[in-house]
Amino acid sequence: MRKALRWLLALVVLTGTVGTAEAATAAQPEATGTGTTATGTTATTDIKDRLLAIPGMSLVEEKPYPGYRFFVLNYTQPVDHRRPSKGTFQQRITLLHKDTGRPTVFYTGGYNVSTNPGRREPTQIVDGNQVSMEYRFFSPSRPDPADWSKLDIWQAASDQHRIFKALKKIYSQKWISTGGSKGGMTATYYERFYPRDMDGVVAYVAPNDVVNKEDSAYDRFFEKVGTKECRDRLNAVQREALVRREPLEKRYAEYAEAEGFTFDTIGGLDKAYEAVVLDYVWGFWQYSKLADCDSDVIPKDAKNATDDEIWTSVDTIGGFSSYTDQGLEPYTPYFYQAGTQLGAPTIGFPHIEKKYIRYGYQPPRNFVPRDIPMKFQPWAMRDVDTWVRHNARHMLFVYGENDPWGAEPFRLGKGARDSYVFTAPGANHGANVAGLVADQKSLATARILEWAGVASATVQANPEAAKPLAKYDARLDKRDIEREMTLRP
Repeated sequence: MRKALRWLLALVVLTGTVGTAEAATAAQPEATGTGTTATGTTATTDIKDRLLAIPGMSLVEEKPYPGYRFFVLNYTQPVDHRRPSKGTFQQRITLLHKDTGRPTVFYTGGYNVSTNPGRREPTQIVDGNQVSMEYRFFSPSRPDPADWSKLDIWQAASDQHRIFKALKKIYSQKWISTGGSKGGMTATYYERFYPRDMDGVVAYVAPNDVVNKEDSAYDRFFEKVGTKECRDRLNAVQREALVRREPLEKRYAEYAEAEGFTFDTIGGLDKAYEAVVLDYVWGFWQYSKLADCDSDVIPKDAKNATDDEIWTSVDTIGGFSSYTDQGLEPYTPYFYQAGTQLGAPTIGFPHIEKKYIRYGYQPPRNFVPRDIPMKFQPWAMRDVDTWVRHNARHMLFVYGENDPWGAEPFRLGKGARDSYVFTAPGANHGANVAGLVADQKSLATARILEWAGVASATVQANPEAAKPLAKYDARLDKRDIEREMTLRP
């Protein structure tokens, strides 16, 4: 593998589209927003004023951060990009501004956007600016009234396209799109519908559920992930939580009453309890490492564990608030998309007798209020998958070896060009370029730098020399995985 990758590194240098731009040293932030515009003229207006001069752009707040300007903004978007005259809504975005002469990374997590400064891995690698977009229909970026039929992957990609077009006039250098999990899916869909916008795509841990009814890949994953000892330990706790359903559901009811939780959307406490328990094993591997199997949170002997130990373990991994109305409501847009286009996994539980399982993995329809109509479109993911296989260009997919969502990854076909799928050994849903084996890490870093137009002559000649251009910042570059309760990418 190492020898093959070295050959690939050399081949990239010989046959890739190698630019000649030298990587600049870490640029200082612009004091007044000066820089060269797309027309070649020099702008001296403060960057905030230039941003607010964009039609539809408004300022929510500016937060200070050393070396950057950080803005929280609203941008006016059409509810329906096919019929822009039929109403608008305010979409929240943030901008971590470095310098208009640096490349820009376009990030979305596929959910809400953080309003605190943060820098994603590609942004650190290229030492650039970062635009972050809140996905449509996640509050407060939701039309009122909400026409849920306008929540689909094309409409969301069109949101990104309009933001890019508006900001490209200021940030005229190369652009890289990125995102993790649902955000990685979003970056991929954006590339499929608007392949001329971005100069490169870095999609982390992006599930690819091409055929929603065929989920055997997940069953095969859970048969061999980690070690048998760890799998048996987790399976035993999950089974025991269903065996002790009656006493633990009594505790659940008391907990719900004390917290004011209700269960109207899912259809009752019993369904919610089983949903949390069945998420347990998946949730562990999504967010934890193999070494965590030996922690006190996972009882070593489930049959002889106390009810409190079983409760605490399941609550820590899955969260008993997850499938309450209050826990589901913020994620209605995700479950709507899962039930209309994205698909959702279903797995078997061979270690649990059928008499203990009443519902199994429930469909997304159970997690969305009934007054919101839903109809699944089986062609949506097939279209994206086919496009990626045959048309991917400058795309990098990164997966974690122990992440369940990677059981159905994106794959590349003969039509793909300068694109890669890498897997970080032992990594979970927080897999990144830094966690790849050495040869893949250097290759991935070199390609990102090249796509962004900031690869030095040294890196172009020897991709193994590639390193992030910006120094690590403990506050900006937090690499902790964003934990989401319930089964969500």
